[in-house]
Amino acid sequence: MAADSDPESEVFEITDFTTASEWERFISKIEEVLNDWKLIGISSGKPLEKGVYTTGAWEEKSDEISFADFKFSITHHYLVQEPNDKDGREELVEDVLPLPMQDLLCMNNDFPPRAHCLVRWYGLREFVVIAPAANNDAVLSESKCNLLLSSVSIALGNTGCQVPLFVQIHHKWRRMYVGECQGPGVRTDFEMVHLRKVPNQYTHLSGLLDIFKSKIGCPLTPLPPVSMAIRLTYVLQDWQQYFWPQQPPDIDALVGGEVGGLEFGKLPLGACEDPISELHLATTWPHLTEGIIVENDVYSDLDPIQAPQWSVRVRKADNPQCLLGDFLTEFFKLCRRKESTDEILGRSAFEEEGKEVADITHALSKLTEPAPVPIHKLSVTNMVHSAKKKIRKHRGVDESPLNNEVLNTILLFLFPDAADKLADGFESRTNTSTGNNPPSESEDCNLFNQFKSAPSDSLTYKLALCLCMINFYHGGVKGVAHLWQEFVLEMRYRWENNYLIPGLANGPPDLRCCLLHQKLQMLNCCIERKKARDEGKRGSMSDRSPAGTSGDAGKGVDHSGENPDKEKEVGKSWESWSDSEEEFFECLSDTEDLKGNGQENGKKGGAKEGNKEPVNLKPEGRLHPHGKLTLLHPGEPLYIPITQEPAPMTEDLLEEQSEVLAKLGTSAEGAHLRARMQSACLLSDMESFKAANPGCCLEDFVRWYSPRDYIEEEVVDEKGNIVIKGELSARMKIPSNMWVEAWETAKPVPARRQKRLFDDTREAEKVLHYLAIQKPADLARHLLPCIIHAAVLKVKEEEALEDISSVKKIIKQIISHSSKVLRFPSPEDKKLEEIIAQIMSVEAIIARARSLKAKFGVEKCENKEEKEDLQRFVNCLLEQPEVSVVGAGRGPAGSIIHKLFVNAQRVSAVPPLDEDLRRSGPAEERRPNTGGVADFPPPTGREVILRTTVPRPAPYSKPLPQRMYSVLTKEDFRLAGAFSADTTFF
Repeated sequence: MAADSDPESEVFEITDFTTASEWERFISKIEEVLNDWKLIGISSGKPLEKGVYTTGAWEEKSDEISFADFKFSITHHYLVQEPNDKDGREELVEDVLPLPMQDLLCMNNDFPPRAHCLVRWYGLREFVVIAPAANNDAVLSESKCNLLLSSVSIALGNTGCQVPLFVQIHHKWRRMYVGECQGPGVRTDFEMVHLRKVPNQYTHLSGLLDIFKSKIGCPLTPLPPVSMAIRLTYVLQDWQQYFWPQQPPDIDALVGGEVGGLEFGKLPLGACEDPISELHLATTWPHLTEGIIVENDVYSDLDPIQAPQWSVRVRKADNPQCLLGDFLTEFFKLCRRKESTDEILGRSAFEEEGKEVADITHALSKLTEPAPVPIHKLSVTNMVHSAKKKIRKHRGVDESPLNNEVLNTILLFLFPDAADKLADGFESRTNTSTGNNPPSESEDCNLFNQFKSAPSDSLTYKLALCLCMINFYHGGVKGVAHLWQEFVLEMRYRWENNYLIPGLANGPPDLRCCLLHQKLQMLNCCIERKKARDEGKRGSMSDRSPAGTSGDAGKGVDHSGENPDKEKEVGKSWESWSDSEEEFFECLSDTEDLKGNGQENGKKGGAKEGNKEPVNLKPEGRLHPHGKLTLLHPGEPLYIPITQEPAPMTEDLLEEQSEVLAKLGTSAEGAHLRARMQSACLLSDMESFKAANPGCCLEDFVRWYSPRDYIEEEVVDEKGNIVIKGELSARMKIPSNMWVEAWETAKPVPARRQKRLFDDTREAEKVLHYLAIQKPADLARHLLPCIIHAAVLKVKEEEALEDISSVKKIIKQIISHSSKVLRFPSPEDKKLEEIIAQIMSVEAIIARARSLKAKFGVEKCENKEEKEDLQRFVNCLLEQPEVSVVGAGRGPAGSIIHKLFVNAQRVSAVPPLDEDLRRSGPAEERRPNTGGVADFPPPTGREVILRTTVPRPAPYSKPLPQRMYSVLTKEDFRLAGAFSADTTFF
């Protein structure tokens, strides 16, 4: 009784059989996805056109489902087609087969060159695949496979879906699928066999027919005829009789001759290895009936020459080594180097020993000693060149990264005026250096503007190309550092000796170009100003008016009042280490003259007071009369003065200046200080105007300088006459106006005696210092836009010779992409790598086009029509996955392909040492066998499609489509069968 009263004995388990199992939930999820994708009901569509599987668009959509905790991906693959208008009519037709079953018998799209494997094996336009979601998951056991197939079958039956549903089994690399398709009273089972080694009886057609017939098991005695489509694929790997047209260039070559075009100033282009590795010839018999041909283990009627259809595809070499790509990649690697030029070359350029070091370190004390010290001993040139000698002494001439021959060739290429420096004198040199290069084409001009690089005829552009060449062929980063050091020394030499830099446009720095190009232009501006001053040409080289650009426009100005001693002083100052101080002294050297020449009158030259003082100043610095205007009070003609040019600025200086002005803040004091800083040019112009027009007033200056700030009105005077009366604008009348303050401060000083707005000495030293501290990585960053610009121009030039439409599109994409990336400072490495990869892909396409042209003898073809056909054929090979050969083996392209195979077969049959026979061409190209050697090697791939329509499983069942696809390669054998059965009459 105690046991009976135990509460545990009364507990019992209740099994609820109405609860859905995991399997039922899985089936339900499949049905739900099929409903969501609207794959329920009768499938309809137009008959398939020929080739639509290749030319049409394929799309897919995916979802995720799970069986318990095992995840599957379910994917719908389908060919995009126009909606069919005949849906309603088709639904009324009784006993119509589902569309996938009709597709099994369609012969228009056998062997599509690029499609999903199930499309190739079964010819389907639409199907759904269920596969393990994770790549390493696999359905291996037979029971699990059967469970999934049962799920698929139930889901199709429940939903009425007519789209085939496949399940991927085994490991993914095996591409094994089983599936099912259901229709009204019919069902198709998709089965597959995959073997590594093929049984001998299945290597030929008769054996495959036996399998097919036995699988169908047709009870009819006269079996309906089996339709066959056969494709044999032959691979040509041996291109020995056609040498690759571009040999790798000679590394020691200075100036080109090689196909790669190894000249300084030019980028090479082309592959160093054959970019086409294999040619695949597919010979196809599309429509054969059983009994027409015989193929068994001892005999075959399948002669590739007699095949009605030939198609060719080429296998491209993976990442072929291409010269332009290698150049760009190696140059881009420089951007990631950390070393400075001094670290790379071993010693600092200014590190000295012994007596020379003592000379420099005690330079200032020697200047104060009573004994005269020659100034030139302390010149920067001396220091640099003696340092250069020391570097060579430490390193040894042989250890120099660049040998003298290479270095001289490059320097002459960069500085062509250096060749005639001694012979032709200074004047001819300035002519060659100030822009005698031909004007750039508008397209190129647009490119350097988009890429922020430099014009293709500029020194910067040439320097970039030379550094790229040196980095690849002449010493790598050490060679780059060496050339850069020499380049900086040349810049220093030209600055000190007033030699203009060639290959740079006149005028201020072009802000559309890279910063390095702007710096070189700035240095050229400094040399121009210094040269004009040193030669005593005080004309419009320092004139901002539109008339003057060349330094002689102001020769009519009276220069007789200059101090003759000042010439000597200027001459000395250029060789001095710190001459910028003397420059300011020189600019203000005529202050005493001003005091004796009515300086007080200049101070009082306000708007209304300037005419009250005695006008005893001698006019100076006049350019030419205005022509229309006269001074308001003296009534004399108004003269336009010679003014100073505003200081040229590079983008980094502009940025610095804007930062300084922004830091002044928005307070009244900050605004006033900002205005004073910005009015230096205005003050200079006022002083020049006062010197050129003694007795003038502010109104005179405003009428010339800012006409809109002088308002004229017609008024009637006391006598009733209409007269024109003028006055300053409202903003000019504001108390403590900056213009009024500047006018009161301004003295009548001509431009030539003013303090320089642009201190060329200081700016030149800043530029030279900037150049000297650049590391090779900095240099590469500066010049990378120029290299990309050059690479784009190179591929455009080469593409124009080949005329490949796909390349044109890619080049446009490269230009668009590069212009977005390179316009901004410090672009991301990843984006730069993408641009370089795009350029390399274009180079590879061009190299492939040339390789194919050489192999198919396009240039050697004399018949114009045949040549055009071959050219089109080669272009199609580049752009399409597979190209049909017009005329099969009897057309022009087919004859060449046949010849290639014959030659390759002969080469393989000849002993390796017999070079004479290896070089000889075929005596009779069309003969099937020459000396026992077949024209074609054994086929690499054999594909067979067998189709028929028979009643199955019983004689009275409905005749249904049956299909089997077979593929046999060296290491793979696959059978993919689709066998239909009648589910009503069985």
